[in-house]
Amino acid sequence: MNQSNPKPVWLLPVLSGIFIGTSYIPFPPWASLFCFVPLWIFWKRQTRLKTVLLGGLLTSFVFTLIGFNWVTYLLHEFAHLDWGFAVVGMIIYALIAHLYVPLAGLIWFLIQRKFKAPKHLSLGLLVLITIICERYSLTLFDWNFGYSWYGANLPVYQWAEFIGFNGLSAATLLCNLPLYLAWEQRKQLRGKIILVVVAVGFVLLNIGGLALRARIPKPDALVTALLVQASTENSEKMAAELGKGYSQEILNRYTSLTDRALKEYNGTHIDFAVWPETAFPALLGPQFTQNRLPKALTYFLQERQLPLITGAYSVEENSQLITNSLFVLNNDGQLISPHYSKSILLAFGEYIPGEQFFPQIRDWLPATGHFARGAGPTQLLEWNGFKMGAQICYESLFPAFSRSLAQLGAEFIVNVTNDSWYGTWQEPYQHFYMTLARGIEFRRPVLRVTNTGISTVALASGEILERSPVHEPWTGVYQIPYLKNPPITFYQTWFGLIPGLLWTSLLVMLGLVIRRRSKK
Repeated sequence: MNQSNPKPVWLLPVLSGIFIGTSYIPFPPWASLFCFVPLWIFWKRQTRLKTVLLGGLLTSFVFTLIGFNWVTYLLHEFAHLDWGFAVVGMIIYALIAHLYVPLAGLIWFLIQRKFKAPKHLSLGLLVLITIICERYSLTLFDWNFGYSWYGANLPVYQWAEFIGFNGLSAATLLCNLPLYLAWEQRKQLRGKIILVVVAVGFVLLNIGGLALRARIPKPDALVTALLVQASTENSEKMAAELGKGYSQEILNRYTSLTDRALKEYNGTHIDFAVWPETAFPALLGPQFTQNRLPKALTYFLQERQLPLITGAYSVEENSQLITNSLFVLNNDGQLISPHYSKSILLAFGEYIPGEQFFPQIRDWLPATGHFARGAGPTQLLEWNGFKMGAQICYESLFPAFSRSLAQLGAEFIVNVTNDSWYGTWQEPYQHFYMTLARGIEFRRPVLRVTNTGISTVALASGEILERSPVHEPWTGVYQIPYLKNPPITFYQTWFGLIPGLLWTSLLVMLGLVIRRRSKK
């Protein structure tokens, strides 16, 4: 660290913010391998903690505004805020959403100030602390830098079978280190050599990704599924949920779309249809089978001899709280047990954080959803020999959740989602790739059906089949090859390998720094 106190060059953290924000889905990852370099250059020049923190905050603020500005639409659509207040909310969110960046600068600066690590150790600590803080950051949307490679369809994403997309994210940030050195030594031959080595290594990793894809075992089974995307407006869904109409209209929309697809694909055997999260516009479950709409659904399925997987609200017997659930109905319209209830709930949409410790919070926020939490990925949906792993909405963003499904022997994953609160150009694509990524990590097909898009199927290889349009009614029939006994991937077995390596490397570096300091 320099002992002088030069005037901060604030353009550097702004550049990092721009690089990060414009390298995440739906943008190509053009700057992912050097996006943190300007910020690290800025941090290395600082002698005051205040400027380190402000630089990190400026970077996170800029990239959040660029890459996650769909929060503005969310606040307008979900929280019913006027656009002006939604913009203010977006600014506040951008200030607090990714505090792991200034936190990384804080931790590194304090360690450096106390132990005066030499340049190479200081830089190594800076990189590792950034990677670890990014990995354990608390965000509304659990994204990482690995997903962008899948979004750009670069074969390097196939390595997720071994290290997961979290591991790809760590590797991406780690690659910022040699490019930092290449920039620092850009006027020397060594800097050019480093640049060439990184470029060649990246090409080789992509070639290796192609080889990994080619070695995936050939499927030995086939399932044919009909996906139905009704594109129901939020106002209609909310009215139906509050008992103020539209329930019959919504059900008619799904049955009409389903009938249209059955007519279009007449002669094709369909194993089951899939409707998205909370698609069925009434309570569903054994205690509601004699209600009007459940009876209408049973009759519809009996007439067509069509099994159905559908999202619907239900009621948890013990607590009598509403659940966000996924049901299987056979070709006679009868419910198949067990159904699945969402276990990773949406904060302030389906529960209030801390309510179990401070129940009075519910009095302050009475309009906030109060849902029962399901048991998690402890059982599969099983019907007619299919072993299906159930996911609802953003449960797909958590690799440990999907790993549990794989451990249970899921042959493929069924994800139902409602992305209608988020707009049309960023979040649907981000959530889309993040959901399908789980299929690559555990080499299982993923069936994803949403209310407003993007609905599709991704194979175990990561290949994405026909995609639905966004915010349009749509149906699609897919013949999906899969393995009856999917192999256990390296990532599934060694799930904690990358975090263990990161923490071990950090502790070793800290040990070297402390030892060097104690010798002095």
